[in-house]
Amino acid sequence: MQNRRVVVTGTGIVSAIGMNSADFWNSIVECRPGIGPYDSSFADQIRFKNGADIKNFDASNIISKDDRDLMDRFTQLAVVAAKEAVAHAGISFNEDNAYQTAVVCGTSIGGVHTQEQSYFDLYRENKTRVHPLSIPKTMPNGAASNISMQMGIKGPVYAISTACASSNHAIGNAFWLIRNGVCDQAICGGSETPFTYTFLKAWEAIRVVAPDTCRPFSKNRQGMILGEGSGMLVLESLDAAKKRGANILGEIVGFGMTSDASHITKPDQKGAEQAMMMAMKDGSVNASQIGYINAHGTGTLVNDTMEVAAVKNVFGDHANHLSISSTKSLHGHALGATSSFEAIATIMALKNGILPPTANFQEKDETCDIDIIPNASKEKNIQYAISNAFAFGGLNAVLAFKKWEG
Repeated sequence: MQNRRVVVTGTGIVSAIGMNSADFWNSIVECRPGIGPYDSSFADQIRFKNGADIKNFDASNIISKDDRDLMDRFTQLAVVAAKEAVAHAGISFNEDNAYQTAVVCGTSIGGVHTQEQSYFDLYRENKTRVHPLSIPKTMPNGAASNISMQMGIKGPVYAISTACASSNHAIGNAFWLIRNGVCDQAICGGSETPFTYTFLKAWEAIRVVAPDTCRPFSKNRQGMILGEGSGMLVLESLDAAKKRGANILGEIVGFGMTSDASHITKPDQKGAEQAMMMAMKDGSVNASQIGYINAHGTGTLVNDTMEVAAVKNVFGDHANHLSISSTKSLHGHALGATSSFEAIATIMALKNGILPPTANFQEKDETCDIDIIPNASKEKNIQYAISNAFAFGGLNAVLAFKKWEG
């Protein structure tokens, strides 16, 4: 088994706080949330009115009409983000490397816009048939497969669906594929588009969405805010990146994943702790070396308290020297895509020496008494960071990153 170093050479993102990586990062640094009234004709029928949706998305200049007709919205977002990541990396795919490249995409719900239209056609319009391409547009691997076809990638291509941990699982799998010598490079990340009537009604019923905004770690927090979008990364073996003279953004050094085997929605602290420890062990990183944690930080009472307690148990006295923030307070909780946003934010934090803030913070919670970088980004040069994802179903996935100083 090989044990190669793996680096990040490109990022792409489509989100409520930026339609590309540069705008996304600027919004984070300037602490400009993308949370507000979501754009829909049925908002008056949903109890919560705010979200972090993408306004006026148009892929017509990036994806041909014939190809767009085969893609659900979540797939279009993924392809746009992937194309930006590939252009950012300055990499091309051909017969020499097509079989040495992977595509691994995370999504929690897949092509729900196509599903919703099918339901509308059948049950509201009383039609007897749905669109003939409903199956390929709906399938969760639609994003991965279309990225493969758009880029000519012929290596391992698959989708991962583990609720809110989907993107971290996808990035971690791609990292291991490259580190173990299965592939030399990969496109990985996630995509999600939850703003449909049926899906918002489902979130309304579970009663974890805040009525105004997402306030992670704040004493008066009232829940999460849904978001949408796609984040994609280009990963390469260090040797492959150096061989082509790539601009290296950062290094992935470790990945850990666990299952709580406890409760379908209530997180278990031990599972979170083990995932963090596994990621650091996998990357041969000591807890004392970690300077920043991009938290799962949903803004719910249970999750935030649990996560801070888990961090304190794992890091001990070093927790007092850590900085931890939740960028969900800016880009919303984009479910299966969220941890792709957070991975990109963590990489850029290491690269630029600027730690992302926790926006919308108002009141200190004694159960979350740790440096949560409230309301303003912070300059701090650190060497290592982790990014947490703790999903419904008790599925935990944590990535460990290192600042690139080659």
